[in-house]
Amino acid sequence: MNPATHPQLSLRLPQWRTRLVFVLLAAGFTALSARAFWLQGMNREFLQAKGEARYARLIEISAHRGMITDRHGDPLAISTPMESVWASPGDVNLTRAQRASLARLLELEEQELDQRLANRDRDFVYLKRHLPPAEAAKVVQLDLPGVFLQREYRRYYPAGDTLAHVLGFTDLDDKGQEGVELAWEDWLVGRPGSRRVIKDRIGRVVQDVAGIRTPQQGRELALSIDLKLQYLAWRELKAAVAQHQAKAGSIVVLDVRSGEVLALANLPSFNPNNRARLTPAKMRNRAVVDLFEPGSTLKPFTVAAALEQGTVRPDSIIETAGGSLTIGSATIRDAHPAGNLTVSQVIQKSSNVGTARMALAMPPERLWQTLNASGFGAVPRTGFPGEAGGRLRDPSRWRPIEQATMSYGHGISVSLLQLARAYTVFCGDGELVPVSLVRRDQPAPGQPVISPVTAATVRAMLELVTQPGGTAPRAQVPGYRVAGKTGTAHKLVNGRYAPDRYASSFIGFAPASRPRLLVAVLIDEPSGSQYYGGQVAAPVFAAVMAGALRMLSVPPDQPVLRTGPVDDLADVAEEV
Repeated sequence: MNPATHPQLSLRLPQWRTRLVFVLLAAGFTALSARAFWLQGMNREFLQAKGEARYARLIEISAHRGMITDRHGDPLAISTPMESVWASPGDVNLTRAQRASLARLLELEEQELDQRLANRDRDFVYLKRHLPPAEAAKVVQLDLPGVFLQREYRRYYPAGDTLAHVLGFTDLDDKGQEGVELAWEDWLVGRPGSRRVIKDRIGRVVQDVAGIRTPQQGRELALSIDLKLQYLAWRELKAAVAQHQAKAGSIVVLDVRSGEVLALANLPSFNPNNRARLTPAKMRNRAVVDLFEPGSTLKPFTVAAALEQGTVRPDSIIETAGGSLTIGSATIRDAHPAGNLTVSQVIQKSSNVGTARMALAMPPERLWQTLNASGFGAVPRTGFPGEAGGRLRDPSRWRPIEQATMSYGHGISVSLLQLARAYTVFCGDGELVPVSLVRRDQPAPGQPVISPVTAATVRAMLELVTQPGGTAPRAQVPGYRVAGKTGTAHKLVNGRYAPDRYASSFIGFAPASRPRLLVAVLIDEPSGSQYYGGQVAAPVFAAVMAGALRMLSVPPDQPVLRTGPVDDLADVAEEV
């Protein structure tokens, strides 16, 4: 059969239909090409990101904080590796038995676990933070889809409560919250890294694609603290607080040459490794942030100002007979009245009347200038968070009675660290040495306050305090000449001096012939019959100073002599 001659086989389509089909096909290919160009050319990055989001992940590589050490390299704060369990709720598909096993390992109630996994729109939720590696391994053995481990670090403090107030602590995310951990956060903190990986449908890593950022570990920080001296200071302070049933206590040990803090302790304290029962009162670094009226420990600065002014000499006679001095409607009294005293004896016997008379014999600006130059009223600048600067009023506002009481440590507030730093003026050539909690390779230059002659003169007077007839014979250290000063100040309660609450202190240095160490001790509100600084604080000084001098192999500067019975008398600043 010939198709050309058969009528049914010789059917021909109209020309316009052929052209229409061609146009439609061409338009379809054009649209597909345009769409492909739009997707692969103009919108490529967006689509790639959407695609990678389904299988590619950025995994953070943890970096630990830098270690904190004492001046000899002994570890004080260490970051230990821990594992945190997290989940992607949308990928979690667990049986009831698996949920029960997981909850038991994480020490969670099943209901709490269900609540954390309830929101399936979330990509990340912590189930348990900081698990020990051994416990985390048990979670891995369950092989649960959507449940993963993340390496983190937890801070450990080997010294425990002994050094808690200096070091402070970090939070759950390993960020500094208190103390050195907070003050040097930028130095200690590590910078985490990251890497890109490919995961399968249930979240398992199947390929490590590339490293994005290399982790930077935190830098090590060497403190000025000597851990052995710290343990010694802590032990003696704890024994004294317990013996005298005191409210609190603080101690500071300084190297007077470099200004480095070799030991600093407070009670009550806390264990930074277990803060379950932590209270704000235990957290305070009292030696740095708490203020108190220094009482008679301020008298050497008044004497130094008078010597610099030229109004007195060490052997000048000060009228103190009767042990009282009336100024307006107020009367200043000595705790233990004596006859007229020399300037040296005013310090040795701790006469309030004698000190007040010297202060009133010079312009108030002279006394203020010496106190201000000694660092009172200004923060010590150790970098410790919240360090207090104390209170030193402008001299133009002093009334005569205020000038008198200021001379023996009432009407002025200081921190123990601030007072310890101020006493470095008497340990050398009259220069105020800046203090530091970080180890120094070279001593920092001091700031001149008084002349070397005046510094040596006051140093000799302070040495009389620890000898028989002084207020602190219990501060003696066999084989060493010791200089220092007691302080027993009534505490302010509701704007008035409480008759039975005291801040009892002693601050001194040794060897007096060439000072090397300075120890400041404060016992807050001792109970019982003994509350004078010479009774409760001076023995702590003697025990710590004796041990510290031996540890540092400081040569004795006098033969070991037998002394007479210890005089229990000590100074007290009476309410005015």
